[in-house]
Amino acid sequence: MPATAPPPVASPPTPAPARHRAWLRVAATQQGALVILLIVEIVTFSAIGTHFFTTGNAFEILRLSVELGLLAVALTPVIISGGIDLSVGSMLGLAAVLFGKMWRDGHLPIGAAAAGALAVGAIGGGLNGLLITRGRIPPLIVTLGSYSLFRGLAEGIAGPNNYTHFPDPFLFLGQGYLPGGIPAQLPIFILVVAVFWALQHRLTFGRALVAIGFAPEGARYAGIHVERKLMGVYVLSGFIASLAAIIYVAHAGQAKADAGTGYELLAITAVVLGGTSIFGGRGSIHGTLLGLFTIAVLERGLRLADQPAELADILSGVLLILSIVVNQLLSKGSARRSKRLTPGPVLPQTAGVESTSVA
Repeated sequence: MPATAPPPVASPPTPAPARHRAWLRVAATQQGALVILLIVEIVTFSAIGTHFFTTGNAFEILRLSVELGLLAVALTPVIISGGIDLSVGSMLGLAAVLFGKMWRDGHLPIGAAAAGALAVGAIGGGLNGLLITRGRIPPLIVTLGSYSLFRGLAEGIAGPNNYTHFPDPFLFLGQGYLPGGIPAQLPIFILVVAVFWALQHRLTFGRALVAIGFAPEGARYAGIHVERKLMGVYVLSGFIASLAAIIYVAHAGQAKADAGTGYELLAITAVVLGGTSIFGGRGSIHGTLLGLFTIAVLERGLRLADQPAELADILSGVLLILSIVVNQLLSKGSARRSKRLTPGPVLPQTAGVESTSVA
């Protein structure tokens, strides 16, 4: 009788623990943990807050996140490159005051005053970049100095004045709503996020910043123009801070010297909370957005739950410290894995050659 082939053996089904391990690995990352935290916040505040889980409140959270979100998104490539910019909040205040002064006292049209404020932001960012790249001064020292410089200039220019009575079409940018209840400033924020996402994740510019953050000297040896790239990120940071200032004035209805006070720390918190390493070399725009919305939902939820505003600052500080600790642990774990996977030294081939010893 002809031999018959044995029936095919069905492969055993993938065990359930193996399927869940992938989800556990995702949850163990900083961004995965942040998503879980954001969901917990939404569920908690929906239960204890008043009218929290509504479409109107969701749009309000987005509206209140725009100015801070612009600063955080612009700070992301700065921190990825191994730098820091503590002056963005002060630049917001300076640009707001100059915008109001050029419009009211200089009698410039709103568009021309806005363009002047944006130019001032780019110049301020360029000053930071010049001192860091040409002066070889650490970014922390430079931007700490410009933090005081820009705020002092804003207070000196404005004095006791608040610039108010802006035209209604301009105020619509910060206070109005598009059809469907969409905040009027939200499309600007989405456009800025898209541009920075493309710069960081789709262009060689972003890959160069990662290399600079890991090892600036190694990036130079690889042919990357480090000074030019760093100059670019600080100019962009100042420019976006001024854009945030214009939206801030439209939102608040006034330009004052203390605008943006404390925003730099909240923006850095959002960036680091989203998984960007404070030491440079790792980060993402979408991670920053996760960190931003975690902070925004926390602040808005506590307000609707009639909790003290100081509690939001306390919890944001705790989250920042925890995120830095998690960042350190992830970096050490990644280094250990890389060390295990790195092959040992390759010995020279000695096939066919018999070693001899000399007495």
